[in-house]
Amino acid sequence: MSAALLYGLVILSAIAHSIWNALVKSAGDRTLTMVAIRVAGLTLGLCALPFVDWPAPESWKWLGLTALIQFGYYALLIRSYGVGDMSVVYPLARGVAPVLTAIVAALAIGESLSTAQLAAVGLISLGIMALSFGAGASGEAVGFALATGVSVAAYSFTSGVGVRAAGTVLGFQACLEIVTGLGMVAYALATRRSGLLAYARRHGPIGLLAGVISVIGFLAFLAAAQSLLLGPVVALRETSVIFGAVLGTLVLKEGFGVRRIVASGFVVGGIALLAFAS
Repeated sequence: MSAALLYGLVILSAIAHSIWNALVKSAGDRTLTMVAIRVAGLTLGLCALPFVDWPAPESWKWLGLTALIQFGYYALLIRSYGVGDMSVVYPLARGVAPVLTAIVAALAIGESLSTAQLAAVGLISLGIMALSFGAGASGEAVGFALATGVSVAAYSFTSGVGVRAAGTVLGFQACLEIVTGLGMVAYALATRRSGLLAYARRHGPIGLLAGVISVIGFLAFLAAAQSLLLGPVVALRETSVIFGAVLGTLVLKEGFGVRRIVASGFVVGGIALLAFAS
């Protein structure tokens, strides 16, 4: 695939991510909604496994590490949405991830960015984080959002390295979906068994829909991460906050004032610079 097409897939990933996060935020039971999302991934992974290549053994450690980090990410995200507004938590969590990922990728695997690419990542991150400033940004919400952002950077790096070592995007994701899905199902059976049936009857379809959207979005990210530099890919993926802000305005009735317009301008400018630099 061309770089332009791969970056287009990252935009698709961003849209998908904002949609399923809005569904989680608006859910009555966020934990069981996250379980339903992972059940959808588990089902799709099991269906795909007989038809995809098995990931190379060199990627297994990265796959396992990614799954462990994602479990932490799910817990932090649920907690963050419990103590803060989506307009605060989501942009802040996603805004710190591109910078951290670019730094880790440079130190750990020697990925170097040009001056223009660094500036683009910085602009995108600045615009994303600016979306979270303002009312409702309590210390607890900011703290959990930042911790969530660290987990995002961590699994973005490990999954990016892992899919390169795996030699197969579909095989790597299918196995990852199975591992994380089984883990979340085991957690639900151990801690929330009594509420599973009632939740499935009322909200199961929404959770499964969010899961399908999540799988499609992460598949698009992995396809791009297999070939492109991780810093710019993660920065572009986190433009999901713009789509999230729009969803927050239209669905959750949050405002979209001058601050968000200016912040979105930073993000769009960073995307344009990234496209030019790449």
